[in-house]
Amino acid sequence: RLGLERADTAEKALTVIVDLLEKYGQGGNCMESHMVFTYHNSFLIADRKEAWVLETSGKYWAAEKVEGDVRNISNQLSITTKIDREHPELKEYAKSKGWWDGKKEFDFAATYSYVNTARMTTSRGRYCEGYKLLNKHKGFITSEIMMEILRDKESGINMEGGFMTTGSMVSVLPQQPNLPCIHYFTGTPDPAR
Repeated sequence: RLGLERADTAEKALTVIVDLLEKYGQGGNCMESHMVFTYHNSFLIADRKEAWVLETSGKYWAAEKVEGDVRNISNQLSITTKIDREHPELKEYAKSKGWWDGKKEFDFAATYSYVNTARMTTSRGRYCEGYKLLNKHKGFITSEIMMEILRDKESGINMEGGFMTTGSMVSVLPQQPNLPCIHYFTGTPDPAR
């Protein structure tokens, strides 16, 4: 929200977010219940001309400029070896922790992921299914198709149970500056409604 408020491009919003992350860190419970559950964050940041994926792990982060027809994120780290911007100490910190030897190619997701938690393991299927659904419609994605993808329960994109999808948003960002941007939001917790 602060990136939207303080920046007029996707890359500037990315800078706002990482500057705030550096200054304040991240944290807080992801659930309203008494159970403590936290995870790091992924952001898909777009403007009319470009899009970025920003993923965080504590104060460390990696960013990938989107260069293709489709890109998705889910509740897991997905930036691997294509890193266009990064925290200045990202790799050194990983080396100091013994997570990366400094010799093989650096893979952010493999190095910084929580690979032993059930939550991240189950979200991998959700990420992969989202990728498949987007690629199925690659080149022909409309706002209606995007809404259908976000309603999909079988893929796990529209989650049910202990972790429920609480809302969805579809944005149309025309490259022509004279055309308005249009944003659709769900009015109920379940995007299928």
